[in-house]
Amino acid sequence: MNIKIELIYLILILTLNLSCLEKKSIEKEVNKTELLNTSKTDTLKFASGIRAIFQDSKGNYWFGSHNEGISHYNGKTFEYFTTNDGLASNQIRSIQEDKNGIIWIGTDKGVCSYNRENFTNYLSESYSPKLDWNATDGNLWFYAGEEDGINRFDGINMNYLIFPKPKNDNPNKSYGVTGISKDKDGKVWIATYSALFNYDGKTTNIYDHKSLKLKDNEVLHIRSVLVDSKGRIWIGNNGIGVILKSGDSTIHFSKEQGKLIPMKEFKSNTQNGQTTKNTGLQSVFAIEEDNEGNIWFADRDSGVWKYNGESLTNFTIDEKLKSQMIWDIYLDKNKILLFGMADRGVYKFNGKSFDKKF
Repeated sequence: MNIKIELIYLILILTLNLSCLEKKSIEKEVNKTELLNTSKTDTLKFASGIRAIFQDSKGNYWFGSHNEGISHYNGKTFEYFTTNDGLASNQIRSIQEDKNGIIWIGTDKGVCSYNRENFTNYLSESYSPKLDWNATDGNLWFYAGEEDGINRFDGINMNYLIFPKPKNDNPNKSYGVTGISKDKDGKVWIATYSALFNYDGKTTNIYDHKSLKLKDNEVLHIRSVLVDSKGRIWIGNNGIGVILKSGDSTIHFSKEQGKLIPMKEFKSNTQNGQTTKNTGLQSVFAIEEDNEGNIWFADRDSGVWKYNGESLTNFTIDEKLKSQMIWDIYLDKNKILLFGMADRGVYKFNGKSFDKKF
């Protein structure tokens, strides 16, 4: 009788243990699923700011953040990728797509390609630079550090090309790439902090302080460039506003429009990287053209400006935001202007004002 009781007791213990093990196994699967689900949300969760916006050939959006990686939006959910998934860095500088549908992501620490399954990293190899730009080909161009050149992908290798800087140049100048724009003829216009470069497939030209006809106290600090539909070159600076190059003519656009604050006053009101009393077109970090030919400028301090060919109109994106700074302006396939904010989120222009899009 005692033996029967002991056997029943043993069976009960084993049953309870198996039940606990099964419960723990289920809990592990649930936790694993919850962990995977955190990589997808129905809202854009980036809080560090949107530095790059891109819409691919399938109509899906890509959003590059300031320090949280990149997000892909398929129309329903946002999927997120960081260095844990293979990105070279979580700070995204540019996003583009090649003819094979591969997404190319420029970061502050190298370039990544994404074939919709895996990431491949191409780190900047500035120790083996090329002086002859014609020795390479390819139409994919990327930021390559703060020093002397730009990355160009030829289909196999990432080539580091040296800028033809002026002779006796100040060694303290930075030639980190801040913007790239291409004209109808395929010419590439490359903005760097200290100069603008142009490559037409044969020669590389430089447009520096002297060739842009600036005064001694007007220091170049280029943050953006746009070649518009008329072939005009818009150069956005941090400090001296917008310079417009049209053919052989160069004008100081911000100054001519009466939107340039004297440099002494501008510098004296700078706090925490922003100018408290800047109500002008002074620190332009992004430029875009809409489908009607209007040119849009994103000023770090004073919001966004629209130029219709005759006059400038200033807009505030959202008064509730801590900062009106815009990292990127992007015209999508539906001809909608999207604005990537430094505070958070993406806004669209509805024809009169701005609505939060993502």
